[in-house]
Amino acid sequence: MNDLLSKLRNYEIRIRKAVDSQMHGNFKSVFKGSGLEFTDLRQYQYGDDIRLIDWNASSKGHGLFLKIFKEEKEQTVFFMVDVSASQDIGREDRSKLDATKEICGVLALSAMHEASHVGLYCFSDQKEKYIRPANSLKHGYQMILELFRLKPESLKTNLSEAILFALNILRRKSVIILISDFIDTGYEQNLKALAKKHDLVVVHLYDEREVNMPSLGIIPVYDKESRRTLWINTSSSQYRKTTRRVFEENQQRLEKLCKQYKANYLSVDTQEDYVPKLIKLFRVK
Repeated sequence: MNDLLSKLRNYEIRIRKAVDSQMHGNFKSVFKGSGLEFTDLRQYQYGDDIRLIDWNASSKGHGLFLKIFKEEKEQTVFFMVDVSASQDIGREDRSKLDATKEICGVLALSAMHEASHVGLYCFSDQKEKYIRPANSLKHGYQMILELFRLKPESLKTNLSEAILFALNILRRKSVIILISDFIDTGYEQNLKALAKKHDLVVVHLYDEREVNMPSLGIIPVYDKESRRTLWINTSSSQYRKTTRRVFEENQQRLEKLCKQYKANYLSVDTQEDYVPKLIKLFRVK
């Protein structure tokens, strides 16, 4: 477990250093989307975010002034992690669930670095693990360890119910990071409500074989959620085209929904280096 935490820390440091250097020291994490309050003004410096200029103060003729904000003490970062059986797909040494846990761990370390309260909800079609938000380092590390040790009880998925749980449990506006493969239906309305109430980050995990099925002839495919074996003709070009089209349509619909309701959207292939994409997530836009 120490090796795991060391790996996550290295990724987190890599992200923080990249963002710090690109932003010339003006680090603004995704965890500061809400929970900010105005405290003071200072003079504008080259490279500052022009959206923070206080035009009323600047109009007095003494130069440009920026608003300075500080985080509220109760800033909460809440992780929602899909641990259903459809996530347990991928290479033998790296499934979607492996990548999901890693990304959650890295972002949790970043949230802890920003002195945020962090909490966790792991779900399938039921509550698998719920950890109330708190802001101690001990709590954060314990949360990560429990995530990696978790053995889900159910194989199925219910995104709608999971989102409803978060809507009911989180009273204050929070940063919510939802990590899933989104292989489910009927969750869109609840996702809209979540994005309206909170600062939402959607991390969409997928495996390349779900997009580009290799031509292997007629093979048995085991559906872990339904516990059924299906025989599929992977040599059929029509089947491969349909598989890719369904994935792309689902991805586009989810991305469009996030854009419409001002949620951050990130798609991640389980086999790729996800750190550059997380770095982009942290950039000031």
